[in-house]
Amino acid sequence: MFKAAQIDTLAASGWSACGSVARLVAAAGLPAITRDYLADAFTAEQWKSAQERARALSARFAGARFADEVTYGVLLVPDPALLDTRRALPADVRTDQLGQPSPDVFDERLPDGVLGVSGAPWTMVVTVTGAYGPALGSWRQVTESDDLAVDGVDTRPLMIRQLWGARVLQCGAAPPDCEANQRWTFTLFAGEPLTDGLAESGTVLKGRVRFRLGKPDRGIGSARVAPAL
Repeated sequence: MFKAAQIDTLAASGWSACGSVARLVAAAGLPAITRDYLADAFTAEQWKSAQERARALSARFAGARFADEVTYGVLLVPDPALLDTRRALPADVRTDQLGQPSPDVFDERLPDGVLGVSGAPWTMVVTVTGAYGPALGSWRQVTESDDLAVDGVDTRPLMIRQLWGARVLQCGAAPPDCEANQRWTFTLFAGEPLTDGLAESGTVLKGRVRFRLGKPDRGIGSARVAPAL
């Protein structure tokens, strides 16, 4: 069952299993991610909707480059009033993710960032949850595409820094877009506007989580996106 499998995955994710991340969750005053919490916090209808959306995303982007590498599922995004994943986090948060305390690299030209999720302590979003998203071209190609919708809902507004920051934490000791993975990638934030003519992206490179700016027309195979509903 989708619900049971996702609860198993989330309960064993970085939110709880990665000590330095779990301490961040506790210090923020967020509920701990446990099987009991997940079973009670979301309704049967929410789990059913998440299952349908995961299937729809997989089907919609099945023809994308590197689609066979992509896993869609539930991403938990914390209330930004308690834990804002749009910005750099303290170095010790990355201790159990990267093997040692490691300060994030954050381009100071970046604005506050789009706030796509807020309100509840944890919000369920269906998106890419593994190491790699699909390759759909450059930031410009993605934003100018005529159709990246699933069931009439555009998947681009939630291709944002906030969700990627949460995904890095949820992935724990196996972060996405990391040079330690089988291949290095970076995730384009097509839901964020350009800054000084440059596009936002996130990656984990040279032992640090990096929130970056780069060319909006860079569409190499390493450039990935994370469609979300």
